[in-house]
Amino acid sequence: MPDFGDHVDNTIFSQILEMDESEADRDFSGPLVLNFFEQAIETFQKMEDALSEKDLNTLSSLGHFLKGSSATLGFNKIRDSCQVIQQYGHQLTVDGSTEPDENVCLQKITDALKAVKVDTKELDKAMKKFFEVTE
Repeated sequence: MPDFGDHVDNTIFSQILEMDESEADRDFSGPLVLNFFEQAIETFQKMEDALSEKDLNTLSSLGHFLKGSSATLGFNKIRDSCQVIQQYGHQLTVDGSTEPDENVCLQKITDALKAVKVDTKELDKAMKKFFEVTE
């Protein structure tokens, strides 16, 4: 397995790969991982819409949703950014303290969304290479 660096928890990702009947085929893990990236792109668009509407509840919900999916696959950096989005959507800092300033929350979410998009694009490219997907 290639080294995905701090993008991926190799223990979790290895467990996903073990569910394949064949390493040559990857008929379980391949679609699962590649569908995640499609789901992430759709979720990012919904986050952008919620940001423009300053809808913290929706942002928190979407962050929670994508955090769970990314954690299941072992995608650490995506999970961590989604945690930030979820927390600040609830007007909480990452350590759980209250953040009463909505503008601070929106800025933290904006920064996290920007970072998670970059991380997702990088990991998507690496996963397509790993699963030998041509675009």
